[in-house]
Parts: sequence; C-alpha cells; structure tokens
Amino acid sequence: MATRNRMPPWHENFKAPSGRELLIRPIRPEDGAPLQGAFALFGPEEVRDRFLQAVDVLSDETAQRLTHPNPKTEISLVAAEPLPPGEAVVGAVARASIIPGTRDAEYAILVSRFLAGQGLGRQLMRKLVKWARGKYLDRMYGDIAQDNEPMLQLAASLGFKQVPHPSGTPGLVRMVLELGN
Repeated sequence: MATRNRMPPWHENFKAPSGRELLIRPIRPEDGAPLQGAFALFGPEEVRDRFLQAVDVLSDETAQRLTHPNPKTEISLVAAEPLPPGEAVVGAVARASIIPGTRDAEYAILVSRFLAGQGLGRQLMRKLVKWARGKYLDRMYGDIAQDNEPMLQLAASLGFKQVPHPSGTPGLVRMVLELGN
C-alpha cells in the first residue's frame, strides 16, 4: 500500500505486503555507488529481461547516466530503504525518457527478485505514466523480452497494448500505452 504525507514531489512511502518499507523517490547522484553495489541483488533473469543481455556489473558510465537524468526529458525513480541517498540499498529502478524529436517516451523498470510480486513494479509504472501525462506526451512504450511474462502482464493490466517490435528482433515485443492527452 502506498501512502503520501507531506513529502517532496515524487516521494512516496511504499509498504510491501511482506511488511518491508521502502521509499520511492527520484534518483540522486549519491545513489550511484549503492546502485552499483546492489546490482548483484538483481538476478540474472531480471538483468537479462531489462538489458536484453547478460550483464554482471553496472558500469560507471551507466550508473552516471542513470543518476543524472535530464529533468526536462527524463525521470528516474528508485525504491530504496528509507535512509539518506548514498546510504540506502536500492531495490528497484524505474526510468522514462522522451525520445528526441517525438512525443513518445520509452520506459524501463528493474525490480530486485527480493521485491518482485509485491506491487512495486505496478506503483513505479503508475508514477512513470503520471510523469509522461504531465509532459503531455502521446504515448509511452517499453521493449520487453517475449518470455518476461510478469512485465508483459503488468503492462497489459495498466492498458498497454502489445505490438510487434519495429526492429523485428525475435523474442522482443513492444508494449505501448496511448496517453490520450
């Protein structure tokens, strides 16, 4: 169950059914090292589903890019322990970015296997959709491995429609939400 009570914009307390309490908030530059450290908490399947390849470590370059989003064109959120940035273990990352020259945004979500199935991905996706609507975009989409059933089901339950991937890449589908702004 998510609750809000006089917190800064885009901050939200999240209590998972397991009882674990997390803070959903915008990513901060200080989250780079904890994010890289927590990368081992993400299972090989989760990483493959998100990066569409086997990745063992989060590179300094990727951590830098994730922790320094351009506020005009992208949002990156984390679900972390309710500790100061830089000290909190990060259990999930969600990002949406406007595709230059379009009114579309691409999203990606990575949730630790320790937090999967507790509604966190749904809450993060709702926040990304809210951001995209606030930017008056036409659509939001994500590229998902065809065998990533939990993410396909989550996206479909929120109104996303499955379309063939434009590149024709086998095993990859695109989930698209028409925002109707």
